[in-house]
Amino acid sequence: MIKQITNLTFFVLLSTAAVAQTTPAPATKGQNPQRRRGQPHPFTLTVNDAAKTKIDTTKLGVAFRAVYPGFANADGYRTKREVTMRIIDTAKDFTLKAVPGEIVANGKWLKKKQNLQNFQQSLQDALQKNWVSVDTIKKDGYSLVFVNLNEKFNPTIQKNLISTYFEVYPKLVGLFNDKATHDVIFVTDTAYKGVAETSGNRILFATKYMDKFPYDVDIVTHEGMHIVQGYGYGSGPVWLTEGIADYIRYKYGVDNVGSKWYLPAFKAKDKGYEQSYRITARFFEWIDQKVKPGMIIQIDKELRNHTYTADTWATLSGKTLDQLWADYSANPDLNLVYSSKSL
Repeated sequence: MIKQITNLTFFVLLSTAAVAQTTPAPATKGQNPQRRRGQPHPFTLTVNDAAKTKIDTTKLGVAFRAVYPGFANADGYRTKREVTMRIIDTAKDFTLKAVPGEIVANGKWLKKKQNLQNFQQSLQDALQKNWVSVDTIKKDGYSLVFVNLNEKFNPTIQKNLISTYFEVYPKLVGLFNDKATHDVIFVTDTAYKGVAETSGNRILFATKYMDKFPYDVDIVTHEGMHIVQGYGYGSGPVWLTEGIADYIRYKYGVDNVGSKWYLPAFKAKDKGYEQSYRITARFFEWIDQKVKPGMIIQIDKELRNHTYTADTWATLSGKTLDQLWADYSANPDLNLVYSSKSL
């Protein structure tokens, strides 16, 4: 069942994936909050009280911190983190408008006690108008918030992405990381030029790609595995993270045949396991079939536990990664079986 979310708990949920949720107090125009080296870039609010209302900006800051990080987290690709709020008195019937990076409020409206008290809800409502639709689906202890930014997005694609999530994501959590979140956000991103990307518990889907390849539903499997991986920064090379995600897509994808996705045959010109994605995934399947079943799953665990090193391959198999690749290059034949909804 899909239902519309209208209360503030929705933005609280979205805020759980925001990288930097601590927001400096609102500043007057021209001031720049200080940030320690190494800290995540924070969300900031600069209030320009052109109407000279002398409103307590602390209350505005509290509402901003409660709402905007969640909005930015779900809004899509590179939403502005530095926000300017202008309080004006030049529009007669105007109340409040909020877009990424800017909030504009009517000073006379804001000075009324009730409007100031309800500013958090008003800000959420204004920000949510930037989206075409927001839906939430809950099933068997898992929830999915679907934020749609594209008014022309095919509802059938949306339905298929949702069904794939509930079919595969709980399985991945149960198999690989039972501490992974049960609350995930999907966003149809109109600005992103790639395919999809994951940050925290949010997955961005490039609408241009999905419009062109509407059948590729197992993007959800690959990106969902990134959430489950939960390695954190510095726990392993990117090629390894992406190779494992595609390896898991091969193993647990709900319809790789229907998604027109396969592991490419080995070619002598392949540069090595560091090419990542499907080339690395095929190498990992070779390890599973020809060297040591379950070894890649153990690598996944060690990455999550931050115990992985370059020596882990030799510890588990008796051979270095380069030696394994050399053996694979000499005899890369595999028996590959792909999932299919048509079977």
